[in-house]
Amino acid sequence: MKKLLLLVIILCAVGCKKYVVSFEQPTNMKLDNIKLEVFLDKEKVQEITLKATEALPTYETVGLSTSGEGKHMLQVKAKDTTFSFEVKYPEEKYIRIITNLKPNGKIHVGILKQNYKYKS
Repeated sequence: MKKLLLLVIILCAVGCKKYVVSFEQPTNMKLDNIKLEVFLDKEKVQEITLKATEALPTYETVGLSTSGEGKHMLQVKAKDTTFSFEVKYPEEKYIRIITNLKPNGKIHVGILKQNYKYKS
């Protein structure tokens, strides 16, 4: 049993390649309950519902498994608009997604990418 557990841990450590994506929960109440659909290489991998807060922004962090190293297409769909970003694994392993409301009322999704963890 111990050997099996050790094997699973080793395989996961070597074979599990993931992007760590943090979604900023907005402070604008107009963005409350907005659904974001997340696609990695055109395959839907996650759905996030934004929960607006009147305090400091909080983050919901998820791990998105990737097929391997190199360039990947990360897409975030908010209502009827899709935002596309090119991300590189492992150079840009840690990603932060930020959603804002423009003065004209349209939603804008921004991205920050780096190869080390963000400080919370």
